[in-house]
Amino acid sequence: MYKYACLNNIASVGLDQFGKNYQATENADEADGILVRSAKLLDTEFSDNLLAIARAGAGVNNIPLDRCAEKGIVVFNTPGANANGVKELVIAGMLLASREIVEGVDWVRGSWDDPDIAKTVEKEKKQFAGTEIAGKKLGIIGLGAIGVRVANSAKHLDMEVYGYDPYVSVDSAWHLSRDIHHVMDVNEIYENCDIITIHVPLLDSTREMINAEALSKMKDGVILINMARDVLVDEKAVIAAIDSGKVRRYVSDFPNPTVAGHRGCITTPHLGASTEESEDNCAVMAVHELKDYLENGNIANSVNYPKCNMGVCEKAGRIAIFHKNTTNMINRFTSVFGESSLNISEMANKSRGDVAYTMLDLDGTANAEIVDKLRNIDGVYRVRIVK
Repeated sequence: MYKYACLNNIASVGLDQFGKNYQATENADEADGILVRSAKLLDTEFSDNLLAIARAGAGVNNIPLDRCAEKGIVVFNTPGANANGVKELVIAGMLLASREIVEGVDWVRGSWDDPDIAKTVEKEKKQFAGTEIAGKKLGIIGLGAIGVRVANSAKHLDMEVYGYDPYVSVDSAWHLSRDIHHVMDVNEIYENCDIITIHVPLLDSTREMINAEALSKMKDGVILINMARDVLVDEKAVIAAIDSGKVRRYVSDFPNPTVAGHRGCITTPHLGASTEESEDNCAVMAVHELKDYLENGNIANSVNYPKCNMGVCEKAGRIAIFHKNTTNMINRFTSVFGESSLNISEMANKSRGDVAYTMLDLDGTANAEIVDKLRNIDGVYRVRIVK
């Protein structure tokens, strides 16, 4: 019987995926797996019982990834599960900014008591005329699950689309329309596009990548859209660019004192992945990842351990080893089994940076003595008997 704990509200359609071999618990210390959305875990001391954390969403800046890796705790996220919800908000943001819709709606609300509002509208509407997005050049920085969807949808809206991502995945490339201009220099986006939207993860290299220097290269009257992370953009520089007329509109999904209510800023209350459908998709995906790992040891969409899949174990036993990515580790593992006359039927070893993950299917069952020997090897973080 596996136990799981939810540290935030997780959609029931996802939790329903757990079968009779799973039991919910309110005590996270006794859980084998944790499901989380926004709960802050950076300072949490995790129980030795904990095997995995599944984040029902993409961002994992609320989880201590390195510390989890060193304890052999696999951290999953759900890339792409909320991509359509964010894509739709990006498209909405482009329309809101281009057509002056927010300003127009605010004007109407402020004129509600005008008995001649119908006539007044005809006089005042020209100040909210705006521009159409058809024929405009859209620059997309980051061609992951969301960026690809935005690109393809924008193409159907008759936009000329440019995408920048030097590390675009094979999967993304397959799904990307062949009509998208794939550029290898982000400056081409800055210099040529009327609307720019950013869809990259938060890394040291991407923090405030939209800064004063980048803004200086952009076209006058550019529209910026940020539905990824507020700190990807130097927002003080953006405010200065709005005030100078360089930037026409800044659309962000992250309200803060810098941008909320400022002229030229359209700020939504973190709605990108908050649709009912996105929350359902994230919950279902997170539960499936957690179940496959707990039951089979398989890892997919982990942010601190490599992908590894050996399917369902059909041998007598399966063991998983979390360890440093250093030389001669496999030889040391296999020698332990050899000394115990326990045959290894199949094996997979995958690495990611400084950590590695090894799964072995055995013709017999690993006993406590074997597990202790493996644990005592220098560089081993955790040994887990899966079956």
